[in-house]
Amino acid sequence: MPIRTQSELPVKSILEKENIFVMDEERAMHQDIRPLEIGILNLMPLKEDTELQILRMLSNTPLQVDITFLKTKSHDAKHTPQSHLMKFYETFDDIKDKNLDGLIITGAPIELMEFEEVDYWDEICQIMDWTKRHVTSTLYLCWGAQAGLYYHYGIRKRILDKKVFGVFAHKVLHRKIPLVRGFNDIFYAPHSRYTDVDSEEIRHHPSLLTLADSEEAGVFLCMSKDGSQIFVMGHPEYDRLTLDQEYRRDLAKGLDIDVPVNYYPDNDPSKRPLLQWRSHANTLYTNWLNYYVYQLTPYDFADNAWGEFRHDVFYGI
Repeated sequence: MPIRTQSELPVKSILEKENIFVMDEERAMHQDIRPLEIGILNLMPLKEDTELQILRMLSNTPLQVDITFLKTKSHDAKHTPQSHLMKFYETFDDIKDKNLDGLIITGAPIELMEFEEVDYWDEICQIMDWTKRHVTSTLYLCWGAQAGLYYHYGIRKRILDKKVFGVFAHKVLHRKIPLVRGFNDIFYAPHSRYTDVDSEEIRHHPSLLTLADSEEAGVFLCMSKDGSQIFVMGHPEYDRLTLDQEYRRDLAKGLDIDVPVNYYPDNDPSKRPLLQWRSHANTLYTNWLNYYVYQLTPYDFADNAWGEFRHDVFYGI
């Protein structure tokens, strides 16, 4: 897929070296198609790392995607240069009168805080409410997924006795649902979190459908039955070395952290980690873009009718 980004975005050169088709603004102007408008609300501290990871995931269909990076206005990021944020990011105020085909809300390293204690919680709530009228489908990741389940459905997170950290096996449920089309019965995905949500509470909620779970890590993937809200409890976008970097960071801080589960060969941190989740991660993002964004979004956004637009889940396909 051609991904359209700003011409000077630093990660653009990395993507191009990986033979990922990145279209700059000048070339995109000559494309006589209506590209998908995808927003990425990037709440992670190392924003350029997350930009690269998610853009990789969005690069595997023939669809053209225009990317808008979003930041919170009510919180100043401390780990990314302000010059980068000023040049490549917008705020909710900049886009609130527009419509998006899709929105991704990332995780954030604040999971041990109560949602209401987060300094940008009110802003996140405003954005999540806005998605119900202005976004065809929203994809929530890790902390973002827990925040979305709490805001939309009142499902609370809970603090775990031990961090869920590593690469875990998951079983596909409801495999006729297009979001998991092409998945193997068992697939792997990374997790890195100190909190989770009650799997049974999700399963028994009349508006939610669980699509994949793990005996060790709990629910991995669930969605609203109309596909407008999709919740991913782990980090399928992570690169090969992301968990390794987190592990060594925590060791350097003197934290009591176990070796990531099922990650290093022979459980040996001196060995190069195995990349076991990339194909299913690509499939997940491709299915989301195709079945829940592209196939369902109107070609022309009708400002007055957008709030009326909803769709049924693809049962039986």
